[in-house]
Amino acid sequence: MMSDDHGNQDPTWRAILGKPVNASPLPSIVEVDVGARSDCGKVQAHNTDHYLAIRLGRVQQTMATSLAAADLPEDFEEYGYALLVADGLGEQSAGIRASRVALSAIAHLAIQFGRWNVRGSDSPADTIEQGELFYRRANDAVLEASRSDERLAGMATSMTAVYIAGIDLFFAHVGHAKAFLFRDGALIRLTTDDLMGQPETLGSRVGGPKVEIEHIRLWSGDRVLLATNGLTDALSEDQIADTVALRRRPNDDCQRLIDQVLAAGGPDNVTVLLADYRIRATSTSVETVWPV
Repeated sequence: MMSDDHGNQDPTWRAILGKPVNASPLPSIVEVDVGARSDCGKVQAHNTDHYLAIRLGRVQQTMATSLAAADLPEDFEEYGYALLVADGLGEQSAGIRASRVALSAIAHLAIQFGRWNVRGSDSPADTIEQGELFYRRANDAVLEASRSDERLAGMATSMTAVYIAGIDLFFAHVGHAKAFLFRDGALIRLTTDDLMGQPETLGSRVGGPKVEIEHIRLWSGDRVLLATNGLTDALSEDQIADTVALRRRPNDDCQRLIDQVLAAGGPDNVTVLLADYRIRATSTSVETVWPV
């Protein structure tokens, strides 16, 4: 018979009470190392490019408790990663302002609408919907800034973005900046050019352009490259692939690409952002899911 007195419980009941309540949650398995470089080039007077890399996450840490260690999960953290490049357009310094405003808007929106899903497979539709919202808000921010001063009239910007959540990568772009995936020695272009005419931009019209956000699965060892057209206009994709294939530190490979653009004459601003993606430990093989 079991006693109501906690000090006189029989061995069976004591064993039940001492059993851990829950298993620990899955540890964070994704690591992303990021490097970036930007240069004005040899011809342009101003650099209208900007770049941004943000790490967003969820964290749980036990600060104080009367529970036994076996009753609690280990301190937990996992992250998602937002990577963006923007190339501003406009007279004099207006282009500089346009790309800065667009990326600044994204950084503030990430806090204001902080429902980031750091496991993309759980709800890809929500991640895509939020990405579309962010692009609309960035478009509004550039439009509002252009109306604040007549010297900024007509300014606009391209913006290419990727979001890494677990094994998922979401990518979108407006304008002529590009995103690539480097895997198994091959450089694969993710974004596509607008073949119907001039690329659309953020800030060029109310409501902004339609943004297509697509999704692939990542493999451990993948490299993700974002670049303004200052890189892709000066170097072939084979030249870019040869450089990123060397797999030096991301910052070093970014600088090497910039140096090659400058050696080729550096006719435009050039910005490169490179991220190395690794899965620290997993027993699951992941197949690629390419966008249609």
